[in-house]
Amino acid sequence: MQRKMTKPVQVGSVTIGGGSPIVVQSMTNTDTRDISSTLAQIHTLAEAGCEIVRLAVLDADAAKALKVIAATSPLPVIADIHFDYRLAIQAVEQGIHGLRLNPGNIGARWKVQEVVSAVREQQIPIRIGVNAGSLEREILEKYGGPTAAGMVESALGHIRILEDEGYNKLKVSLKASSVPLMLEAYRKIHEVIDYPLHLGVTEAGTVRSGVVKSAIGIGTLLAEGIGDTIRVSLTGDPVREIPVALEILRVLDLRQRSVELISCPTCGRTQVDLAALAEKVEDRLLLLPSLDRPLKVAVMGCAVNGPGEAREADFGIACGKGTGLLFRKGEIVARLPEHELLAALLREIEDYVRDHMKLQ
Repeated sequence: MQRKMTKPVQVGSVTIGGGSPIVVQSMTNTDTRDISSTLAQIHTLAEAGCEIVRLAVLDADAAKALKVIAATSPLPVIADIHFDYRLAIQAVEQGIHGLRLNPGNIGARWKVQEVVSAVREQQIPIRIGVNAGSLEREILEKYGGPTAAGMVESALGHIRILEDEGYNKLKVSLKASSVPLMLEAYRKIHEVIDYPLHLGVTEAGTVRSGVVKSAIGIGTLLAEGIGDTIRVSLTGDPVREIPVALEILRVLDLRQRSVELISCPTCGRTQVDLAALAEKVEDRLLLLPSLDRPLKVAVMGCAVNGPGEAREADFGIACGKGTGLLFRKGEIVARLPEHELLAALLREIEDYVRDHMKLQ
C-alpha cells in the first residue's frame, strides 16, 4: 500500500503526516478537573502504547487544570473543545500541544478567528473534527441529512476559514458511526486536501461491536493508503482501545510493536476450557507496557501439535488432559499440570517484558 504524502504537523514531540508512522491516539474519560486521576490514566495509556491523548474541556476549571496536566503528561495533550471558543483560547494559554474543534458547534466565523489568533504564536495545530451527527444546520438542510458530500463541504469550509487567516497547521477528521458513510467521506476528502487525516469510527460501541466496526473502517482506509493517525473509539476504559489500534496496524504491517495472541479454534481433541484460558491470557496481554520489539504468544488446545503449529511464537502453552506443555520458540521447556500452565506462561511473559520494555 502507498500512503499519500501529507503535510507534516507537529503535536508536541510527535509528528503526524509527512510519511511518519501512523500515530495512535485515545481520549481520557476522567474528569479533567481531577488532575491526579487524569494523569494516572494518561500514564496507563502511555504504557499501553498510546502516543497522543485528548482531554475533554467542559468548563473554565477544566481548562485551568490543563496547565499542570500538559506540563507533566508523558504524552502530548490535545484539548477537545465543543461550543465555547473561549475555552479553546484558555486551553492554549495553559500550554496544550494541540486543539480539536468541531466546526458544527463552535459558532460564528469571528470566534474561529479568535482561536486562530491564540494558536498562531505557538504554532499549535488544530484538528478540524467533523462529525456526521453534528453538522451545521444549513449543510443538513442542503443535503437532506448527514452525507459524505455534506461532511466534506463542512470540512472544506472551515479549512478555508483557517487558510484565509493564514493558518495551515491543520489535521482533519470526518467521523461517523456508520462505517460506509465514514469510508465515503474520508475517500472524498483524501482526493482534495493534503492535510493529515485522523481516522476513526465515532460512537463505535462496546468492545465486541466497536472492535469490528473500527477494524473494518480504519483498516480499510489504511489499506488504501489513507490516514496518518487513528483512534479506536470504544465504550468504557480507553486503555482497551490501544491494543486494538496497535493490532490493526500490525495486521497491515504498519507497526511491529504490538502483542499478538495466537489461539486455536478448538476441535474434538481439546480437553480443556481453552476459550477461558485464552481470554485470561489476552486480558493480561492488554495490560502490558509498550515493548521495544513485537511479542507473539500462543495458547493451543493440543499438546501434540501445539508447539509445532505455533513454533514462531515467543512463548506458548499447549494443553492436554490434566497436563500441558510450556514452550518457547517451538521448543518445549516444561511439562506441567494443567492448573500451573497459566501462571507459568505469565511468568515467562513478565520476565520478557522486564527485559524489553520500551523506555517512555
